[in-house]
Amino acid sequence: MNNSQIKSIHIPSLNVEIGREVAAYLDTLTKPLGSLGRLEKLAVKLAEMTGQNFPVITPPAAIVFAADHGVTDEGVSAYPKEVTAQMVLNFLAGGAAMNIFCRQIGAHFTIVDIGVAEDIEHEKLTSKKVRYGTKNFLKEAAMTEDEVDEALTIGREEAAKMFEKGAKTLIVGEMGIGNTTAASALLAVMTDKPINKLIGPGTGLTKDGMNHKQQVIERAINARQPNRHDPIDILRKLGGLEIAAMTGAMLEAATSRIPIIVDGFICTVAACMAVAINNRSSDYMLAGHHSTEPGHKEALEKLGKQPLLDLNMRLGEGTGAALAFPIVETATHMLRDMATFSEAGVSEKD
Repeated sequence: MNNSQIKSIHIPSLNVEIGREVAAYLDTLTKPLGSLGRLEKLAVKLAEMTGQNFPVITPPAAIVFAADHGVTDEGVSAYPKEVTAQMVLNFLAGGAAMNIFCRQIGAHFTIVDIGVAEDIEHEKLTSKKVRYGTKNFLKEAAMTEDEVDEALTIGREEAAKMFEKGAKTLIVGEMGIGNTTAASALLAVMTDKPINKLIGPGTGLTKDGMNHKQQVIERAINARQPNRHDPIDILRKLGGLEIAAMTGAMLEAATSRIPIIVDGFICTVAACMAVAINNRSSDYMLAGHHSTEPGHKEALEKLGKQPLLDLNMRLGEGTGAALAFPIVETATHMLRDMATFSEAGVSEKD
């Protein structure tokens, strides 16, 4: 799929008529009007997304995309890039936090190697390697346009496979040492905000390390000169393969009327990219949680979403979205199972 094709994908409008019907039905349930707060608004939003009066959002799908970043050559992470492959093996063994949370919520889980810097052989791994990590974007563009297009397409295809298997909600996560640097660079270009307002410790940088990370990003943006009005150009020059894949997966979900629970900083930057490609994709997004990464607040503001949880987390992988899923699911149970005043024989307020 080329640049023009992905920009022209069709994303349906929200079904606002069903939203109105659900809002009216909520007012007949055995509770004071509006007393369940954001949960009621969530139920209406899910109805508008799915086009169903009683939305079904189970089971969820969780796709973790893994890739390396050439910019790690500049010492922007507290961990070496070899950790990406090591963590992929941990995912495949079922030992990562995301594995635990996915088992808890009954999610269909897969991990996709879209650009890890070394070969990984495992029967449970989905291998879709575009290249062995991005190039060092301080010295040259991170990817070619064809590589961005391929990563976007793989993201869409992997999401579509999950929906064909019956998944009703999308959660995407990432694994890639150096990806907070790429995400910070992307967000800085999209928002024109100062780098020092966006970067955090990532995997555990010291203050000196964060200063160095800031300088690398500033120099890279100045050298690459991305077009802030062209999301493909920004991704090509400063992005990551896993970030592009998450972007594609979220676009695919929106075309299929599938709710998307957006995870933390890196995922939210990918969501901003998806919205820049097709702004209607925003209609199908819910913010799972608020990360402690400083840039996440700016990314959420750019996305225009209010997070469901704030647990002082900054792990990534999709973990915050997985933890938020039960709240989203509860909104559908409330709508389907709660009694109306007439069913319960309860007198309504005059």
